[in-house]
Amino acid sequence: MQYVVVVKRDCETCQMVEPLLAELKERLPLALHCQDDPAFPAAAGGALDDRGLETSWRLRIEIVPTLIRLEDGREAARAEGWHRSDWEKVSGLTGLGPDLPPSRPGCGSLSVEPGMPERLALRFGALQLASRKIEVDPMDDPAEVAYDRGWTDGLPVIPPTDLRIARMLGGTTRKPDEIIGLIPPNLAECTIEKAAINAVMAGCRPEYFPVVLAAIEAALKPEFSMHGLLATLWFSGPVVIVNGPVSKRIGMNWAGNALGQGNRANATIGRALQLVIRNVGGGRPQEIDRAVLGNPGKYTFCFAEDETDPDWVPLNVARGHPRGSSTVTLFHGDGVQGVAEQKSRDPEGLARSLAMALWAVCHPKQAQWSHALLVISPDHYAIFKQGGWDRARIEAEIWQALRRPGRDLVAGAGGVGMGIDASRGEEMIDKFHPGGLIIVRAGGEGGLFSAIIGGWTAQRRHQEVQVVSTEIGT
Repeated sequence: MQYVVVVKRDCETCQMVEPLLAELKERLPLALHCQDDPAFPAAAGGALDDRGLETSWRLRIEIVPTLIRLEDGREAARAEGWHRSDWEKVSGLTGLGPDLPPSRPGCGSLSVEPGMPERLALRFGALQLASRKIEVDPMDDPAEVAYDRGWTDGLPVIPPTDLRIARMLGGTTRKPDEIIGLIPPNLAECTIEKAAINAVMAGCRPEYFPVVLAAIEAALKPEFSMHGLLATLWFSGPVVIVNGPVSKRIGMNWAGNALGQGNRANATIGRALQLVIRNVGGGRPQEIDRAVLGNPGKYTFCFAEDETDPDWVPLNVARGHPRGSSTVTLFHGDGVQGVAEQKSRDPEGLARSLAMALWAVCHPKQAQWSHALLVISPDHYAIFKQGGWDRARIEAEIWQALRRPGRDLVAGAGGVGMGIDASRGEEMIDKFHPGGLIIVRAGGEGGLFSAIIGGWTAQRRHQEVQVVSTEIGT
């Protein structure tokens, strides 16, 4: 049986128990390790030098002082901080420290300070990165190297050093070599490690990483058709909508300017997904990405839904996920179309007005060619809520208001060649396929404005191309 104590001089509790450590060293086969000064504790003749923190890291020390009992080389018990009863139980001795208070909390171990666990894991071989390392000459600018090699989306990226990658990997419990899937268009394997590299480049914090992984997994679902979305001539790219407690935990924005710039989580999560498609899958503009015009959302398009009203059914719950779960939903979206509706003060009129604006998606005379995402602002939502309308009522009334006579939409009507087939002239036409109108809440107060995000024209094959949702893991 052996005993280990880990201390540091810069800890009042360690200093307090110094006389006791000298006593224990005389009575037990004890190895003392000090994290910051091997001359401490002087009363015990000093300690083994653990300024490199290898012993602390291997023993998973979180608090100093820590007393550990080893049996056959394996840990059998430990006591953290100073608690007389715990130390007596671990050591098998009684009457310890009669002049000391019965307990006192310890201090944080140097081995668990921010960034240190990842440094130690890299230093001592617990984390070995498999990706090929590309050395950059000290005279070169890493940002310029990234531009030259085509690793950026046109904006600067964060150089993915080993330490930054290790920190990002610390944001998930998943193994670095786990394969997430094959990234289009080249169908290249994407591991958790490669996703972490691109999340670093995008500027993510480690706590965002599970959301990034869920977004990648959602994009790889066959029914989302990420390859087709990448190769389309249309404007669209993936729009990431986050629901659940995770959005608040990582500080996402669902309020003012939710669809715009300024929030790190919103901006970098969506960007990380796009960089994975580019750097792992090879999806680059003017190559396989064949968009005629594209849209700024192809840099990043990610936001959280406003779930502050307990009466509102969040998007993920409406799509079948448990209330309180955290999810990402991916929509094939193009740019933002603003809707200024400042006159309607009743829900019926507002629903008809929003429906009128929704007819512009793709083309006012085109039906069932895409889906649409309607982002209802707080002030517009207040009108619906005051009228007693919930999600189901809002969806149903807008859907009904979207129906139009086919004769108004057929090709040539109104002197416009665009339109539906003439054979449908006597029908009442729905603007979207069933399920093709997605409604969420977001935005700030103070303006009777909402937003429409048009969908991808391939959604006309609505059974093949679908909006997808995935629960966020750890």
